[in-house]
Amino acid sequence: MSARIYKLWIAGQWQDAALKQDVRSPYSQAVVAQMSQCDERQVEQATAASVEAFAKLRKLSRFMRSRLLASMAQKISERRADFVERIISEAGKPRGLADVEVTRAVSTFTIASEEVKRFGGEIVPVDIEASGRLYSPAQTSFVPRGPVLAITPFNFPLNLVAHKVAPALAVGASVVVKPPPQAPGAAVLLAEIFEQAARDVSDTAEQVPLASLQVLSGANALIEKMVIDPRLAILSFTGSDKVGWMLQQKALRKKVSLELGGNAAVIVHSDADLKRAAARCAFGGYAYAGQVCISVQRILVQESVAAEFERLLIDEVKKLKVGDPADNDTMVGPLIDQTARDRLGAWIKEAIDDGARALVGGKITGQVVEPLILKDVKPHHKINTEEAFGPVVTLETYKSFESALEAVNRSRFGLQAGLFTDSASRVRQAIDDLDVGGVIINEVPTYRADNMPYGGMKESGLGREGVRYTMHDYCEIKTVVAWQGSVS
Repeated sequence: MSARIYKLWIAGQWQDAALKQDVRSPYSQAVVAQMSQCDERQVEQATAASVEAFAKLRKLSRFMRSRLLASMAQKISERRADFVERIISEAGKPRGLADVEVTRAVSTFTIASEEVKRFGGEIVPVDIEASGRLYSPAQTSFVPRGPVLAITPFNFPLNLVAHKVAPALAVGASVVVKPPPQAPGAAVLLAEIFEQAARDVSDTAEQVPLASLQVLSGANALIEKMVIDPRLAILSFTGSDKVGWMLQQKALRKKVSLELGGNAAVIVHSDADLKRAAARCAFGGYAYAGQVCISVQRILVQESVAAEFERLLIDEVKKLKVGDPADNDTMVGPLIDQTARDRLGAWIKEAIDDGARALVGGKITGQVVEPLILKDVKPHHKINTEEAFGPVVTLETYKSFESALEAVNRSRFGLQAGLFTDSASRVRQAIDDLDVGGVIINEVPTYRADNMPYGGMKESGLGREGVRYTMHDYCEIKTVVAWQGSVS
């Protein structure tokens, strides 16, 4: 099969570029696509077009915005097979998980189409004190801040784009998407779907500006021009913590939303259903080779059940199908590129050279790493302190529940954590004491629903995703109060 050629979607037009970047299959290393790379002129054109589209999109009726989003949801579903194949071939995501991602993207756009209809303001009484008796109740409304620059990662090349695009279109904010260089195809296909949906729903009364969504790829220096450009009011970034915090420093006076991952922990207490906990930890730690921001990375087990849980976890990990992501049964495919493989290999070696033990797995073939359980990892090892983003889980024991909570909190990250226990009091204690954005009870931290608030504390980022919560982030509150004369 010949490599696809992806054009840029700028200012309502498909544009080619002289410079193109190869997109390789993480599994076979074959070139599966080439992505056009924008130049400085196209960056300026996209920025100016986004500003112009924003002025029109913000005035589009809720009816029209809802229709647009619903149409996109339907068309994503109709192109499911195309999305799945691009996600497999470019991101190396196993087929079953790629299909789930498409389902979630359909849900994300559907939720946004429904949320548009109820995303209003409120009435605030101001006559609660004497000075307010001469004024009408305050009326609030949400108004979009301005155009959005959305920078997205490879691991969810469709649904993490959806989580930035759908809320933007819902509130009437134009959006420029910079997709990941490793897997840009899903974003390009989404732009095709947007173009079709925008043309389909537009009528004589209202037209959707075709520059409301743009997709372009290019050198980091060119993308940084948009990061610092004051015409783009919002920066929404998902990716590594180092890049995210660097971009925040450059994005002066912008609203910045950062989702920067973590090294998620799971606590398994002695009163838990150990078999279920082991099965879920195996899934949460190794699905898509652990390349998920909320993959299970650290498991803390109460020492009285540690031996039994270890045996159960090893059994579950051995069941996982490893290899070609195109195979229906594969759960653990390749790491995204050689750089990721080499980094993870160095971190594993550091731990093992300093006394850690491999309980199962760890063999590296090409860019595929067999699911690895490490024991006796020290607190300072990178595989413990940093985000592994690979199929490696560390296993340690604890005596008291309080010490387990402290171990979770020692991380500089705080995205989500899981807890397996039947104790209501321990659940409450964990909710109160864990410094994370999400506490997932009797489940792994890998769980996420597309309508729930999702984001982290500490160095895991700023703000929250989840359709309605992103819509709030993309808006300012406008308050109107009217003087109404003397008190009768």
